[in-house]
Amino acid sequence: MNYLESIVLALVQGFTEFLPISSSAHLILVPVFMGWDDQGLAFDVAVHLGSLIAVCTYFRKEIKAVASAWSQSIITRSSPNAEAMFGWYIVLATIPAGIIGLLFHDYITANFRTPLVIALSTAIFGVLLWLVDRHGGTGRDEHTLSWRTALMIGCAQAVALIPGASRSGITITAGLAAGLSRPAAARFSFMMAIPIIMLASLLEIKNLIALDGPVQWDMIFLGTVLSGLAAYLCIRVLLKLLERVSMLPFAIYRVLLGAIIFVLYV
Repeated sequence: MNYLESIVLALVQGFTEFLPISSSAHLILVPVFMGWDDQGLAFDVAVHLGSLIAVCTYFRKEIKAVASAWSQSIITRSSPNAEAMFGWYIVLATIPAGIIGLLFHDYITANFRTPLVIALSTAIFGVLLWLVDRHGGTGRDEHTLSWRTALMIGCAQAVALIPGASRSGITITAGLAAGLSRPAAARFSFMMAIPIIMLASLLEIKNLIALDGPVQWDMIFLGTVLSGLAAYLCIRVLLKLLERVSMLPFAIYRVLLGAIIFVLYV
């Protein structure tokens, strides 16, 4: 991997991690389009770490308040307040994807990272995002969630293990279907990304330790920094954009991308 590849792939990961267009699909497809070799596991871990740092930095105040209230509710065994409940909802929403990821990660990686799967999931879940956006989203904020709603969104996050489905896209879709506003659905999607990205990174780091060969630490550092900066900017812009823009542009992009992948590689 050279510096150009590192810069491009880090920016792609950072900008697409939280946009509802599938970062995993883009990380698979960009090297194919450009004729580059696979970027390798170490770089994938680095750019996801950058995205994790970005979302934790952006929501640092919310994370501090929720973590404090959540831990306090455990220590004192008192009735959880709204912020503690929000923490429990994030934990609940993480369980489905955590279980499915641990049990079927290798199988999904070996069998679902194909152009046909990526093309279909990119287009189909893009259309679903648009349809739900047209009829869902009653204006509720993320603090009005229930156990059932949090679990439903968590199950949607598990489906996002399929390349092309988009973790943020499908969880925002589920949030809209549950009646959340676009910004609220996006905020909950981004907050619930924190534990799942952590778990995924730890799993990949375990696999990385087992690999032999040199590590390009300069590329790793560059990828982490650029991915983090791009992801932070993406979160900031998208949350403001969703206050006045529908999901239609993202749905159109996904359908067009799916069609291009299908024509070129299937």
